[in-house]
Amino acid sequence: MELKYTRRVAVIGGGSSGLACIKSCLDEGLEPVCYESSDDIGGLWRFKENPEPDRASIYHSVIINTSKEMMCFSDFPIPANFPNYMHNSLIMDYFRMYADHFQLTKHIRFNTKVLQVRQRSDFAHSGQWDVETENKDGKTEKHIFDAVMICIGHHCHPNLPLHDFPGIDTFEGTYFHSRDYKTPEEWRNKKAVVIGIGNSGGDIAVELSRVTKQLYLSTRRGAWILNRVGDNGQHPTVNDELPNRILSGTVQVKPNIRRLQGSSVEFDDGSVVEDVDLVVFPVRDTLSRSTISTTWMIAGLLGVRPNIPRLLLTDPRLGLKVLFGPSTPYQYRLKGPGKWAGARQAIFTQWERVAQPMQTRPCDDPKTKRSFMWPLVLSAAVVGWAAYVNRNNFPAYLQDPTALLDKMKVYLPAQ
Repeated sequence: MELKYTRRVAVIGGGSSGLACIKSCLDEGLEPVCYESSDDIGGLWRFKENPEPDRASIYHSVIINTSKEMMCFSDFPIPANFPNYMHNSLIMDYFRMYADHFQLTKHIRFNTKVLQVRQRSDFAHSGQWDVETENKDGKTEKHIFDAVMICIGHHCHPNLPLHDFPGIDTFEGTYFHSRDYKTPEEWRNKKAVVIGIGNSGGDIAVELSRVTKQLYLSTRRGAWILNRVGDNGQHPTVNDELPNRILSGTVQVKPNIRRLQGSSVEFDDGSVVEDVDLVVFPVRDTLSRSTISTTWMIAGLLGVRPNIPRLLLTDPRLGLKVLFGPSTPYQYRLKGPGKWAGARQAIFTQWERVAQPMQTRPCDDPKTKRSFMWPLVLSAAVVGWAAYVNRNNFPAYLQDPTALLDKMKVYLPAQ
């Protein structure tokens, strides 16, 4: 009897990406072994009072700036009772649910560092890798794997561009990277400057402004500030309180820093702030691409991109849900590799999960009114579909919007 060889995969890191990679390997019949240098899962999203070397770190108040329906694993919706924008502790709760549900933890070797990954001497023939690890007791081991997945994130090392700020070596106050910021209390009644108006900079500026004597927010180019509930935001600064803090004067927006000297900070507009106690440097995100366009592109490469014209013909209600959004990850589980039987239901119930955490008191149901939305939606779908098929050279008999409309009427509920 011939024994089947199971390919072994090393997964480095037990954060959100590492967990998803373990599950993907199991789905494909592979044997994953995950090495996590700490004693728990979660990666970036696990808050710790003291930052650790070579590890991402967050401040205590971090709330995700992506809604739960957009950020969830594509085959494991976040519970309906969770808030739409979750505190980091709830994100950790969700990761634990995911790991428990798919029994991922037994594949993780905690407190184990990966020291070295390199191709084996016969790599051209075998495609295998040598992986050297070290456990918490200092014992090293060497392993052979058929593949390696690196899931350590990109916020492990702080980027302090001190050369951009002349005089920083003479600054008498305290300066540090935002990864080292945890809580605002120790800076009560101080003057502080936060550099950068990204999401972390905005959050820290708002939080510090509640306790400091004055908070200055330095930005080179400005930003569009949006609430978490809004339309068409690609990668803006998401902050619910910053505009009010600016209006009240507790946060003063300043241009880029020209130089620092002693306890003073001079900005590019010539203004100088004296007696500054704290300067906080930002996280600089180098992966600022549109999530939706990126996932759509990758989905096409993997063969899991939903075929919207076909859905409009075969399952019009589902097709309209996908066409008019929101662009939630469940749509990439409708077909192809990794197809999930619950994807359709997850799409149909996504707005219920959005509404549930806000339904905290009973209220009378509104009277049912005749809706004119279906005809409008249907007409827009037909126009969009016609443009799509013309662009993609569909057969002529499929390019007739009137025929499509008649076909779709069969499936749509009567008004």
